[in-house]
Amino acid sequence: MSRQLWATGKPMLILLFACTTQPSAPADPLAERGRSVYVQQCIACHNPNPAQPGAVGPAIQGSSRELVEARVLHAAYPPGYTPKRTTTTMVAFPNLSGDIDALAAYLK
Repeated sequence: MSRQLWATGKPMLILLFACTTQPSAPADPLAERGRSVYVQQCIACHNPNPAQPGAVGPAIQGSSRELVEARVLHAAYPPGYTPKRTTTTMVAFPNLSGDIDALAAYLK
């Protein structure tokens, strides 16, 4: 029985490995850098999937560059923006000033 199961399951294993071990080239190097920054700096509060709310921070996929810059560099909101949450937990990350374009490209 196990030999028969192996014979029928073997093609499925090959297909599984073929699908999971091939690295995909990033479509946009800037967005890929933004993803890396997001994973390193943002997922402590935001969800690893930026389209989903995190433990502390809201979903942020689709955020404008203006919003990303204001929140990340100044812990503020752009003029006229209505926040998704009223908390003031987020602090500024001025060390990420060179990564704003990359973060915005990843979140768009």
